[in-house]
Amino acid sequence: MKKNRIFLSPPHIGQEEANNVLKAFSTNWISTTGPFVDKFEKDIAKFCERKEACVVQSGTAAIHLAIRVLGISEGDTVLCQSLTFIGSCNPAIYEKANLIFIDSENDTWNMCPNSLRDALEDCKKRKITPKAIIVVHLYGMPAKMDEILSIANEYKVAVIEDAAEALGSKLNNKPCGSFGRLSILSFNGNKIITTSGGGALVSDNPTDISEANFLSTQAKENKPFYEHKKIGYNYKLSNILASIGVAQLKVLNDRVIKRRKNYKFYYELLKDIKGITFLNEPKGYFSNRWLTCLIIDEKKCGISVNKIISEFEEEQIETRRLWKPMHMQPIFKNNQFYGSGVSNLLFENGICLPSGSNIDEKDKKRIKIKLTKIFSIK
Repeated sequence: MKKNRIFLSPPHIGQEEANNVLKAFSTNWISTTGPFVDKFEKDIAKFCERKEACVVQSGTAAIHLAIRVLGISEGDTVLCQSLTFIGSCNPAIYEKANLIFIDSENDTWNMCPNSLRDALEDCKKRKITPKAIIVVHLYGMPAKMDEILSIANEYKVAVIEDAAEALGSKLNNKPCGSFGRLSILSFNGNKIITTSGGGALVSDNPTDISEANFLSTQAKENKPFYEHKKIGYNYKLSNILASIGVAQLKVLNDRVIKRRKNYKFYYELLKDIKGITFLNEPKGYFSNRWLTCLIIDEKKCGISVNKIISEFEEEQIETRRLWKPMHMQPIFKNNQFYGSGVSNLLFENGICLPSGSNIDEKDKKRIKIKLTKIFSIK
């Protein structure tokens, strides 16, 4: 009998989501305006302890709007965390900005404050004034925001907080999504909650969100006819997808609990294996554990990351390498990079394990059997 595939991070949808979609259909609110859009924006802003939100079609769209709101254009400089998904930095390229990539540090795997300072100091010497810093909370682990914000304030650079993977995570009891001048979220199908595709831009600045809403709906001027003074986009989230988000946000805390239990399952199983390192929470940090990730020391474990992935694939269990850093991508081979190569090592030795909030006990049993075999656990 063919085994069902265990996915890395599948959607987890309930009945209320279906009911909301039917309600959106029955009331004929299916486009980019409607009561669910309004409610989802209010709920997301409240959850992130922000004043306002603009919900859009993806996290990448939200970053693009943040780039536009900050007035970033051709020739401007943007500093971005290197270890991330390409959606974090592509929007700067849309506007023909120059990207500089910043290495990670070992504590959280996120942007290294020391490397950030080195980059900003070098920019200062070259009389370059960066327009933004894009910092990411990787795999749900908050970045060192106190240090990063202090440095950004010192050099007077705006911070775009990419919390796409970190909804429900906290730093010193403050929610991720509340730190940057502009912060973004993702509701892609693999995220901790989903609208199938979607994202949000949140801020305490009503002017920023007003401009984002304007740009996200084709930059239509307030006229009795179609007039445009700026280039806009068709980015706004539909009422149907927002209806899913309204229901998903209600169960977010439960999803976080289940993802953290997944982490504990892996930790208890593998904590005594030589050569395995987990991404631990520093004091004051609370991760949603969107994905549970390991660093594998092949010399100590006797097995490579590629071999582990292959072994799991034989059992129809999805695993994945950590993000390949942006400075290692062919498309960015000529971009400047500041750091010592921490992100290179994380990519070469890291693996993401199945972490869905709907993984059941049968799935865990299959995973445990495979891990027991791989690492010869007695």
